[in-house]
Amino acid sequence: MYDLTFVVMDNGAATPLTMSIDQAVIAGWTGRDPVARDEHIAELEAVGIARPATTPIYYRCSARRLTTSDVIEVCGGDSSGEVEFVLIGWQGRIFVGLGSDHTDRKVEAYSVTVSKQMCDKPISPVLWELEDVIGHWDRMILRSWAWFDGQRTLYQEGTLDAMLPVKDLLERGFGKPGLPDGCAMFGGTFAAKGGIRPSVRFEYELEDPVLKRTLNHAYDVIVLPVRG
Repeated sequence: MYDLTFVVMDNGAATPLTMSIDQAVIAGWTGRDPVARDEHIAELEAVGIARPATTPIYYRCSARRLTTSDVIEVCGGDSSGEVEFVLIGWQGRIFVGLGSDHTDRKVEAYSVTVSKQMCDKPISPVLWELEDVIGHWDRMILRSWAWFDGQRTLYQEGTLDAMLPVKDLLERGFGKPGLPDGCAMFGGTFAAKGGIRPSVRFEYELEDPVLKRTLNHAYDVIVLPVRG
């Protein structure tokens, strides 16, 4: 078990909640459009990244890679972030969070599973209740910004209607019982504008235009030297 403390926002009230996380799952290939999905798979195959065994696919990751820190350390300069919504099961409830599946892209070229273990996965310390947003889920917006040469650049943006519905995503990954207690699942991401590339800082948000609120987080990336 790995304990993380969050703040749950409910009608403007902030309630601290500590959860024991024992599973971290990174869902990939969660797009609703099968044509766009298959085109992207072909693009990745062309640069040496293997076709996923299933779509969607549910990669496992060490729960201790989850962090609410605003700084991470990585080995070498080949990693980058990507914004994702996060679902966390706890005591029969499901909470919505925001995370970055920071991944070593060089390692990803030979093993996606291994690449998921290489970097910390920063998540927002603030959560929402899924039941508060599920009625307008498709209207919510994920965005990220990356810093290149001192400039903040829009890196990803899209609405959640481009991804599989929550019910389908959970049933495919966990069966009829759905998300188990103590499991944090990253739900997929959007293509990077201008292509995937590393940055020294990554900022990201999940906007709820109906309830007019936003989850956000950011972190700096410290690159450790690779000596050989």
